[in-house]
Amino acid sequence: MEQVIRELLSKDSYSVSDLVRIVRVLRSENGCPWDKVQTHKTIKKDLLEETYEVMEAIDCDSPEMMQEELGDVLLQVVFHTVLESEQGHFELDDVTNDVCRKLIVRHPHVFGNVNVEGVDDVLRNWDSIKMDTKGQETFTDTLKSVPKNFPALMRAQKLGKRAAKSGFDFESPQQAFDSLKSEVSEVEEVLGDKDKAAQELGDLMFSFVNVARKLGLDAEELLSAANDKFLGRFEKVEQLTLSDGQDITKLTADELEAYWQRAKQM
Repeated sequence: MEQVIRELLSKDSYSVSDLVRIVRVLRSENGCPWDKVQTHKTIKKDLLEETYEVMEAIDCDSPEMMQEELGDVLLQVVFHTVLESEQGHFELDDVTNDVCRKLIVRHPHVFGNVNVEGVDDVLRNWDSIKMDTKGQETFTDTLKSVPKNFPALMRAQKLGKRAAKSGFDFESPQQAFDSLKSEVSEVEEVLGDKDKAAQELGDLMFSFVNVARKLGLDAEELLSAANDKFLGRFEKVEQLTLSDGQDITKLTADELEAYWQRAKQM
């Protein structure tokens, strides 16, 4: 291991294979105390967090930030792979081999003799090949394959999209919106019953996602944008109250609403 460390320290630039070697050093007997005790479960959230940081870099349109954050995601991939390698299950080359084969199989219009007219044909072929290779025999199978630990809005949109491929869908955004209004009424009817309200509120949120999907919008992104909007307006409300010499915690609901309306106009 000392020889490996010397070789790594002598390099001017590094490759993916060097990253694997570094992780192995960190996991070795004389490596890092923290890295040595990690498992898939202890670091699984790190992969999710790093992925979200890549998304932020994309939103910021920053190549420099994206390069760094993609490196952090790659580290997570390598770390999980090394954990499996230590158990003799698979190596990084096996992971790479699988994804390369998957891309070739799912692009018969590029690597085979299948003809396509456009993006729609590509997507239909992709779904059909995916069902075959994953042994999915029914549309229900495709819905069940959506990971349960997806963010709830993302999972709801994915479920609705896959169900729609069977023909089970609203005919228009208006029809989806009419269903949404119906769900609102059902929530109102059970507001006095917490358990029933919880169920109906879930249905209501799922209906919101359907409307977004039928409009070609991403529900997860919509709520994220709404969160940012709320934060910005709340900040303005607090600034207004401070500039007026008011204690926001002492204001009535009507007074706070007035400040909120002022913030919306700013």
